[in-house]
Amino acid sequence: MCVGIDPHAFLLEEWGLADDPAGLESFGRRVVEAAAGRVGIVKPQVAFFERHGSAGYDALERILSDARAAGLLVIADAKRGDIGTSVTAYAEAWLRPGSPLEADAMTAAAYQGLGSLEGMLTLAQNGGKGVFVLAATSNPQARPMQRALVQDGAQRGATVAGAVLSEVASWNAEYSRSSIGSVGVVLGATVTLSEYGIQTHAPVQPVLPVLAPGFGHQGAAIADVPRLFGALSGCTIVSESRSILGVGPDRIAAEIARRVTDIQESFVR
Repeated sequence: MCVGIDPHAFLLEEWGLADDPAGLESFGRRVVEAAAGRVGIVKPQVAFFERHGSAGYDALERILSDARAAGLLVIADAKRGDIGTSVTAYAEAWLRPGSPLEADAMTAAAYQGLGSLEGMLTLAQNGGKGVFVLAATSNPQARPMQRALVQDGAQRGATVAGAVLSEVASWNAEYSRSSIGSVGVVLGATVTLSEYGIQTHAPVQPVLPVLAPGFGHQGAAIADVPRLFGALSGCTIVSESRSILGVGPDRIAAEIARRVTDIQESFVR
């Protein structure tokens, strides 16, 4: 399970915190404290820190440091994408060991083609890091584009979402050094994957990591993970943010523990 660190302005207010860098830092550090020892991953939404400029990034750096010290893995939800040296620079910011913003994985957008992310994927592979590429996302605005059919090339006839997943799986098969790929995909838990040209009945080797937002506030139920993701369930990271953060600072640790129990029971059935 992955707990989001999404300091929306309304959540900061509900937590009794100011919508400023100090408020962001207090919010993030309290989420890290509640998550430590209960889950393995936290996912800061970079945009909420970026809107406060350099001071927001300073707050994020300290939150990332706390997360590492607590033994948590961090997925930087930055959704970066570009080509050549630019995409490599993004990767160096978020994935390079020793970077002030170092995370264990980051999210990326492949609108310019998965090959445009080569510098990022290579840096992640060589550094023991991960990348999650957007494939089938839960926002309704993405539906027409992600269900559109590829017109030429090796993925001709596949949906855009299906092509991204297929190309990520092929990249892992060629370059991965372990049974679990260093590159995964983002699949929204509120979408019907078959409508996006994604089939989940057969396992993918190396194992394809899936980051799955959409649980809790957005409507997906943890109990439905095996049904939603089929053969991909074994390496699916359930991601929740607002439904956990919304209970407030005094109850968040108990809420995280309850969600973890729900996941364990869902996979035991």
